[in-house]
Amino acid sequence: MLRNIITLTLNDLAIAFKNKTFFLIIFIPVFVFFSLKLVDMSSAEFKKINIGLIQAETYAPVILQTITSADKIFTVSQVSDEAEGKRLVREKRIDGLLVRSEKDKGSVALVVVKKESLQTLSIVESFSALQKVAEGNNKNWISDIKTLQEGGIQQQTLPTWILMLVLLVGFIIMPAQVAEEKEKKLLLGLLQTPMREIEWLSAKVLTGMLLILTAVLSLHLLGAFKPGDILSYAAFIVAGSFCFSSYGILLGFLCRNQASARTLGVLFYLPHLLPSALSDFSQKLTAVAPFLPSYQLYEPVKAILLDGGSLSNLSLEWTYLIVVGVVTFICSYLLMKRRWLM
Repeated sequence: MLRNIITLTLNDLAIAFKNKTFFLIIFIPVFVFFSLKLVDMSSAEFKKINIGLIQAETYAPVILQTITSADKIFTVSQVSDEAEGKRLVREKRIDGLLVRSEKDKGSVALVVVKKESLQTLSIVESFSALQKVAEGNNKNWISDIKTLQEGGIQQQTLPTWILMLVLLVGFIIMPAQVAEEKEKKLLLGLLQTPMREIEWLSAKVLTGMLLILTAVLSLHLLGAFKPGDILSYAAFIVAGSFCFSSYGILLGFLCRNQASARTLGVLFYLPHLLPSALSDFSQKLTAVAPFLPSYQLYEPVKAILLDGGSLSNLSLEWTYLIVVGVVTFICSYLLMKRRWLM
C-alpha cells in the first residue's frame, strides 16, 4: 500500500512539473516578494480617532479633560481593564489604548497595533497639538508607545499571501487535476488495476500538501521571514494544506471536466479568500468570516507570525481544520466508490 502511494505521488509530481504547475507554484512567491518591495503607502483621509480609556485607571486631569472636550478629534471608549483594551485594539475596534506610563506619572503610554503606521502618527500628532494648546511647551503627554505587532508591511501582509497560496492550490489546481483525470478516463483505468480508492486519494492529498508546503517555504526563503513558534506554525500549515487539499479533491469530483472544475474552484476561492483577508478592516466581515475554514487558518497564522501565538491556545482552530479535511476526504471517497461522473 505504501509503495503504491509513493509511486502515485511521484507520478503526480512529475505531471505537475510537465504541465507547468510547479512553475506556477514557484512564480507566485517570487511575484509576491517583488510586489511587496514596490508597496506604496498612500495617505489616508482624516477620521475621528477612537481612544480607549481604562475605567479604573487614574489619568492626569488635564489629559482626561482635553481628550473628552476634543470631540471633533477623539471618540472615547471605556474599557474594563488593560487586557480588554488590548483585545479591542487588536480587533481594530479602537485605534489606541491609554495606560499608565512607567516612565512618568504625569504622562501616559499609548498601546497600538503597530508603531510604524499612519494611524499611530495621527494619534501622536493630535495629542501633541492638544498638549501645546492646553499647556504650552511642556513635556509630551505620551511618553511611550507600546505595540502589539512588530514588523514592516511585508511581515504584516504575510498571512494574507500565505492564505492566497493555500487556497490557490486547494481550489484552483487540485479540482482541475482531479477533473482532468476523470475527463481523460485515467482514473477509471487506474481503478481497473489492483490500485485501491484510498491509495489514490491519499496520493492526491499528499501531492496537494507538498505543493502548498513548497509554495509557503519558497515565500519564507525569498522574504527571509522567520515565524516565532516554528512548531506551531508548521502544525497549522500542515493542517491547512491537508484540509484544503481534501477540499479541492472533493470539488474535482463534483465536476465532469476541467472547465467546470476551474469555474467551481474560483467560485469557492474568492468567498474563502476575501472575507478572511479583509476581516481586519471590517467588523461585519469579522462576524461572518469565522464560519469559513479559511479564517480558521488565516487567524492562527496571523497570531503566530505577528502576535506570538502558539498551538496551545489555538487548538480549537487546528482541530477545525483537521475535521474539515477528514470530512471532505470521506466525501471524496464515497463519490469515488460510486464512480461519480466518471
